Amino acid sequence: MLAGQNYVCGRPLATVTFLSLTLGKPLFLEGEAGVGKTEIAKAIAAGLGRRLIRLQCYEGLDAASAVYEWNFPAQMIAIRTAEAAGDTDRATLQSDLFSERYLTARPLLQAMQPQAGGAPVLLIDELDRTDEPFEAFLLEALSDFQVTIPELGTITAPEPPIVILTSNRTREVHDALKRRCLYHWVDYPGFEREMEILRARAPEATETLSREIVAFVQKLRTEDLFKRPGVAETIDWAKCLLALDVIDLSPEVIADTIGAILKYQDDIQRLQGSEAKRILDEVRKDIAAQ
Repeated sequence: MLAGQNYVCGRPLATVTFLSLTLGKPLFLEGEAGVGKTEIAKAIAAGLGRRLIRLQCYEGLDAASAVYEWNFPAQMIAIRTAEAAGDTDRATLQSDLFSERYLTARPLLQAMQPQAGGAPVLLIDELDRTDEPFEAFLLEALSDFQVTIPELGTITAPEPPIVILTSNRTREVHDALKRRCLYHWVDYPGFEREMEILRARAPEATETLSREIVAFVQKLRTEDLFKRPGVAETIDWAKCLLALDVIDLSPEVIADTIGAILKYQDDIQRLQGSEAKRILDEVRKDIAAQ
């Protein structure tokens, strides 16, 4: 199913994904940025024909922002309209104001609501960016797959969503949350696996260019860089080189397109001048020896 969505992975990740879907347990994926954690949620949703609901985590995210909010501008208009019409029945007005008509569902509430085609895929992305109180809230929400809105009561999912949580491990996520999930560390792929990924995502690239791209990026990951390039950067770089009709790598081409794979100026400066040529020469020797 994953291969049908051009998502290439090894047997361990495919197995834990299968178990997550079969057992109905959340899947917790950790790893460096750009190794394909978010993409697997997209592939699962597309492969199963389900809606993908994404909760992008950030510092300061709280339960209210993740679950729901009331449409205050619309509520104020309704109040003024009622006052202008002389409708002073406060109980009726209050009941109307705090109904689903004025409720804006955020990702967690959306995931609890019935969906055409079956339960959605809920992607809770970069959980490590949030703080511990939000993790504690998720424990309850993911245990019972229900949320409580004080004005409306408890809303329970008719069918539990497929939950994928990701973390770049900028901090440790609490063990209590991990224990409720199936866990997998998504590492950088080996050379052959990354070649498979590039063939699937950038099929226009020649075999020679693809091997140089993958070997160069893999060599960069062994260098002392602030941020090592992920698989996403490998794919982006290949597409940039294809757009420029590049046939093979050269120090000049690398210098012109280095912003596709490195995102920090200190890292880019390390590859200026002879350094890029040194790495490229090592890459070509390795390819020739294969």
